[in-house]
Amino acid sequence: MSDQYIAEILGKVKTIALVGASEKTDRPSYKVMKYLLNQGYKVIPVSPKLAGRTLLNQPVVSQLSDIKQPVDMVDVFRNAEAVYGIAGEAIAIGAKVLWLQQGVINEEAKLLAENKGLDVVMDRCPKIEIPRLEMEK
Repeated sequence: MSDQYIAEILGKVKTIALVGASEKTDRPSYKVMKYLLNQGYKVIPVSPKLAGRTLLNQPVVSQLSDIKQPVDMVDVFRNAEAVYGIAGEAIAIGAKVLWLQQGVINEEAKLLAENKGLDVVMDRCPKIEIPRLEMEK
């Protein structure tokens, strides 16, 4: 993945569904969600455990299909085994990007998403990539 590829994705994305959201402030998903909100992205937290509550003042949904607005990117904080199913859900809601966090690699999910026209980023974190690419707001 080139820097240009990642920068183009981060530049065009506005709405992000964050799968695996956590209310625990020490968890990477919480820290990344907070950072993305501070960078001006709209972030929709996805967590069956927290559904119906709010996280960082954002309403939490149980699953991607519960989101009632267009989603540009699905950012995944789940283990690699869960990603193939999430990729299918991302396709079903019309997401344009499947982003797998650091340490999350699933080649089958990548192929599935790419074959349906999604851009895919694996094993990267937007909280690291945005400042590295000098894109902070």
